[in-house]
Amino acid sequence: MDSMLSSLRSIKLDPLLTMLISAVILAIIVPARGDFADWFSTGTKFAVALLFYLYGARLSTAEAIRGLTHWRLHLMILSCTFVLFPLVGLALSPLRLVLGDGLYMGILFLTFVPSTVQASIAFTSIAGGNVAAAIVSASLSSIVGVVATPLLAMMLMNTGHIEFSGTVFLDIAIQLFLPFVLGQLTRRWVGEFAKKPTTKWLDKFSVMMIVYSAFSASVVQGVWTRVAWWQIVLLVVLMAIIVVFMLWLTDQLAKRLGFNRADRITIQFCGSKKSLAAGLPMAIIIFGAGSLGLMMLPIMIFHQVQLMICTWLAGRYARLDVVGAASAKEVQ
Repeated sequence: MDSMLSSLRSIKLDPLLTMLISAVILAIIVPARGDFADWFSTGTKFAVALLFYLYGARLSTAEAIRGLTHWRLHLMILSCTFVLFPLVGLALSPLRLVLGDGLYMGILFLTFVPSTVQASIAFTSIAGGNVAAAIVSASLSSIVGVVATPLLAMMLMNTGHIEFSGTVFLDIAIQLFLPFVLGQLTRRWVGEFAKKPTTKWLDKFSVMMIVYSAFSASVVQGVWTRVAWWQIVLLVVLMAIIVVFMLWLTDQLAKRLGFNRADRITIQFCGSKKSLAAGLPMAIIIFGAGSLGLMMLPIMIFHQVQLMICTWLAGRYARLDVVGAASAKEVQ
């Protein structure tokens, strides 16, 4: 019991989530309206472009090309991210009757977004997985997601509640892909700067702007008066179930396909994650700030839940490695 309480105390709220909660509170108290809302929306677009420019500047092209030789592992992770996850989202469609269209569409969109980069790499490293492969796979997921996420959204979310325009891909190309390519082209000059811890706060601030803009529009429209407390509780439980299920499924599939332990850990941590930092910018481009509303809530909750569960799991792998090493020494 004491060890369980100690583990719970060691789990801290993610700084990004703390900033997002602050943005939500600010939007509730002082929502952006009128001309200020238009100005802030324009500023948010520039912030999103900067975010993806930094992603491009951080990614080593040479490392990515070398890492692609491990194609089975990368194909497995991409399949988990953009095939298995969306299938889970579609299987949960009966929840629309309980949670309503807004929250269910948020769950469905969550299953389309790319894997995280920093968290996937960090957890893989702690757990003793293939870190080099994690770096390539997580980065590759972000690149593929620029096309796969809006494509999946257009194919599977084009209902009477959400309509898509053909300009979505043009907007994605201009606001996300073009800055990413520019980051790659200028990497030799800005790559080291882009990797500094201070620039990671620019990532967080960009996402914070997105949340404030979208929540402001929701508050002005009165969207939040349509959600009950028990729906949020149910959403938290559901997100935990999805995280645990995907961690189990990715591990089982990796075992059956004959991957070694280090690669299985990489597949498990990279294939079970969803990126809040990449997902929200894509959502605001695809749907627009005024249409997001409740759709943001599932990915925000999923973000913190996956961090908590994966922190525990990565620590467990690390402890097993220590025990295994000690046993090996005793045998010798």
